[in-house]
Formats: sequence, C-alpha cells, structure tokens
Amino acid sequence: MYQTITFFFLSAFAIYLACECFVNGIEWFGRRLNIGATAVGSVLAAFGTALPESTVTFMAVVFGSTPEQKNIGVGAAMGGPLVLATLAYAIVGLALIFHHHRSNRKSTQIRADYARMSHDQAAFLAVFIVKVALGLVVFTLKPWLGVLFLAAYALYVWREIRNSDTAPEEEMIEPLKICPSAIEPSLAWMVLQIVLSLIVIAVASHVFIIQLEEIGIIMHWPSHLVALFLSPVATELPEIMNALIWVRQGKERLALANISGAMMIQATVPSALGLFFTPWLFDGPLLVAGAVTVLAIVYLWHIFRRGIANGRALVIVSGGYGLFALLIFGCFV
Repeated sequence: MYQTITFFFLSAFAIYLACECFVNGIEWFGRRLNIGATAVGSVLAAFGTALPESTVTFMAVVFGSTPEQKNIGVGAAMGGPLVLATLAYAIVGLALIFHHHRSNRKSTQIRADYARMSHDQAAFLAVFIVKVALGLVVFTLKPWLGVLFLAAYALYVWREIRNSDTAPEEEMIEPLKICPSAIEPSLAWMVLQIVLSLIVIAVASHVFIIQLEEIGIIMHWPSHLVALFLSPVATELPEIMNALIWVRQGKERLALANISGAMMIQATVPSALGLFFTPWLFDGPLLVAGAVTVLAIVYLWHIFRRGIANGRALVIVSGGYGLFALLIFGCFV
C-alpha cells in the first residue's frame, strides 16, 4: 500500500510538471500557426490532453477480450465527461478563489465570453443526450452512428478555429521552457517540447491509472466502478492540471476552453469507439453517471447564460460528483 501511495503522488507530480511544459509549448505553437488563444485551449490543448482517456477507451473496447474489459472502456467514456463537468470546473473555481488576491483582482468573476461558454455547454448537452439515449436501445444500425459523432467533433473543431480570438492577457507567453533564451523559438523546438511533454503525460497517466486500479482492488471494487470513479479522475488529470496552470497565469479563458474542448472530445470520439466495438448498452451506474452529467451541464449553461459565473458558482458544481457517489454507493454497492 505504501508503494502504491508513493507512486500515486509521484505520477501526479510528474503529470503537473509535464503539463507546465505542454501548456507553454502549445501556446507558442498556436501563436506560430496564428490560431486564436481560445482555439489553442479548446482544440490544440484539449486534443493533446485527451489522448490518455481516448487511449484507455480505445484499448479497452478494441482489444478487450472479455465483457468486463470492454465495460472499462464504456465506463471511461461516461466517467470522463462527469469528472470534467463537475470536478474540473470546480477546481477552476477554487483556483480563482485562491489566486484572485495575488493577481490584484477585486472578485472571482470569470473573465470570459459568456455567450460562447453557454453555447459550448448547449452543444455538448445536445450531443451527450443523444449519446445516453443510444445506450438505452438496441437496433441493427446503431454502430454506424459512431460516424455521426466523429462528424460532430469535426464540425466543432471547424467552428472553434473559425471563431477563435485572443485577449490582451493571453498575448503574454512565458519563454519556451526547452529553449528559454530564444525570443522567438523555432517551430522544431516547440514541437519537441510538446511531444516530450505528451510522452511524459502518457507514461505518468498510465502509472497513475495502475495505482488507482490497485487502490480499487484493495477496496474490493468491481471493474465497472473503477472505470466510473477512478480511471476518469486519472485520465482527466492533465486537463485539470492545465486549468490550474492557466488560472494561475490569469488566463481562465484558456482554462475553460480546454475543459469545454476536452468535454466535446469525450462526448464524441470515445462514444464513436464504443458504438463501433461494443453493444453500447448502459446499466444502472452508467445511467446515473449520464443523468448527473446532464444536471451539471444544465447548471453550467445557466450560470454562463446569465453571466453569473464566478469562483463560488463553479465550486458548487462539484456537488454533482458528490451526488453521483451517494447514488452509486447507496444503490449499487
């Protein structure tokens, strides 16, 4: 148990350091490609940090030889959006509360395009409801609908890049960590830093997942609960770390864009894989995860639409994860 806890914290620390380098490199890469900062967060950063959870789903549903292994992939596809919609946004709220005095801000009010954020929540909600509804029915053509989820993500990426913009505070980028003396680092250095960061994130996330699975075994949890509770926390850790780093730098727009972009990936790509390679039928815990995620997104849509999103309002959404835990342990364990 001592070794498990040690590797647990060491891998989490490695993910944080790698995310520092990844965030730094992806901002420079976005500037070189002349992509707006919001698209850097919602598309480039989200795609990179979504690799661990997409890999977990891919390996489980494609190469899993038993129903239990395939259930881990489906559980990860449902657990990821739940963690992002509750814990990730709540951590942004906490970071805003802790950092607003240090950054000379008078309040924890979010500086972001509220109309854009509410639109992102609505778009995710529409895709997610279809994703959950498909888990309730059986019909011959269901696997082919995975193509529609991939098309939905492609449309999202096109819209994000087309409508991206950059705020003044997002123009300031720290020197490239791998080449700090360069005023304008070369593209090769940027790509090298990004690739090395992603490798460390992937390896450290794998180690982190193994430790969580060991904790699940020690606690005698079944595989589908490990997939719903523990694996998503590990695979979404890079997005959470990115959000902490960007909030600390006063760039909460990038933090929120990274989370919303990762949520859209989670609603589409792992869902498509699940539809292609599994029956995609939900049991009770998966339906509870879907229902709580929908409630959390409706709440987020409400506060962004009304322009009342601040640190405290975002922290409140973490109650959704607590509600999920109560329902699962009260009804299914």
